[in-house]
Amino acid sequence: MNNSAHEEQEHSQRLHLVTFSLMGEVFGLPILDVREIIRMTEITPVPQAPGFVEGVINLRGQILPVVDLRKRFGISPKENDDTTRIVVVELSHAAVGLIVDSVSEVLRIPADVVAPPPSLVAGSIGAEYIKGIGHYDERMIILIEMRKVFNEDELGALEGL
Repeated sequence: MNNSAHEEQEHSQRLHLVTFSLMGEVFGLPILDVREIIRMTEITPVPQAPGFVEGVINLRGQILPVVDLRKRFGISPKENDDTTRIVVVELSHAAVGLIVDSVSEVLRIPADVVAPPPSLVAGSIGAEYIKGIGHYDERMIILIEMRKVFNEDELGALEGL
């Protein structure tokens, strides 16, 4: 195997993740799902939006719905502070902002350090959003499957905001 083919094989076996924290836990999203990360900004509330939707923001002329991931996952809300960020992700046909406690870093981890969620977690609330759990650099990273965080009706509601 020549060197570039070996590098490509090694490259394809690594996951590129944007990591963020929520209630002290580290979560990861595939970097290709993340469009950008912005500081917390003023959010305009939208009447009759789902409970986990904080409202909308104007991001360089594009109106984006903003979801509080803590509320979406059924976790108690937290006061926004200097580390709070909005992670803008691409979902099917729309971009959505996700409020997270803080963004940590971009990581490249070997795909083989990711295991399916344990059966105890797999049956719990929010387990349908968990793609796997990675153990890397003495940390546990919970990988989120963004396409499962919102059902079709919720996606339609988000796109309609």
